[in-house]
Amino acid sequence: MSFTPQNILVTGGAGFIGSCFLRHMLQHHQAIQVINLDLLTYAGNLENLQGVDQDERYHFVQGDINNQALVEGLLEQHHIDTVVHFAAESHVDRSISGPDAFVKTNVLGTFHLLEAARQVWKKRYNLDSKKCRFHHISTDEVFGTLSKTDPAFCETTPYAPNSPYSASKAGSDHLARAYFHTYGLPVTMSNCSNNYGPYQHPEKLIPTVIRTALAGKSIPVYGDGSNIRDWLYVFDHCDAIDQIVHHGRLGESYNVGGDCETNNLQLVKHICTLLDEMVPKSGSYAKQISFVTDRPGHDWRYAINHDKLTRELGWSPEQTLEKGLRETIRFYQGV
Repeated sequence: MSFTPQNILVTGGAGFIGSCFLRHMLQHHQAIQVINLDLLTYAGNLENLQGVDQDERYHFVQGDINNQALVEGLLEQHHIDTVVHFAAESHVDRSISGPDAFVKTNVLGTFHLLEAARQVWKKRYNLDSKKCRFHHISTDEVFGTLSKTDPAFCETTPYAPNSPYSASKAGSDHLARAYFHTYGLPVTMSNCSNNYGPYQHPEKLIPTVIRTALAGKSIPVYGDGSNIRDWLYVFDHCDAIDQIVHHGRLGESYNVGGDCETNNLQLVKHICTLLDEMVPKSGSYAKQISFVTDRPGHDWRYAINHDKLTRELGWSPEQTLEKGLRETIRFYQGV
């Protein structure tokens, strides 16, 4: 079933992936209007939207997704037919030191969004899936961890979250699914692997490596660096979400992966090699690598099987890790 969004509410649109999604949608769809609802916590940065903020099709609202009355008002005022829900606390280390914010934003915030959409769209559209759509963004971390020989996560992999962050995202996934099955809210969902690219918060791994390397500081690597991740270029992810919103089956979840599985130490060394070429200095950046105490509940391996998304919607990642890292380094050189 195809669906054509016209007026989109994007939550967390001043964050990393949300801001890139706004850029993608405004670039590829001329007939849309986009409302960006963001509380502007530490992860939200309006500088991520320079240029976008001059587009007459874009409007920013600072506010909390837990404020259901505010959300309902925006849905009514702007005739919102599509919600794309990025807003979340997403840093594992922060979830360990302060789990309460993760439950409040990721679980309760998602509940209030779903409930606002249900209330407004029931009156306006009678929850007709041809007229409205709610897309929920999640993470591969809800599936727990893999051994070296385990098959990659697929959509039917049992949930086994190991951190307060992943547990809170698992809770939000279950709520989104429940609102489809219980109330008939037209919901689609996606679980992605580790994103990277322009506009990412500097505390994340790849920006941290680039930033500390260029500053001549120690490049921190958790444990022995053997933890494995699948890396997804952010604009590939945005294209996948675009396809799911337009063509995804209701009530279904789609895994979005980058086909770039590598361990953290290999990734850091790869970045250092690129920096040696792109920003040469005396000696290799790899000499700055240092190993730090591993964090609690650190999942060993994530890997995503995106066969369902490829089979049903024809999507596959376009960016190689080599090219994506080069683009990312260029961006952070300019910041």
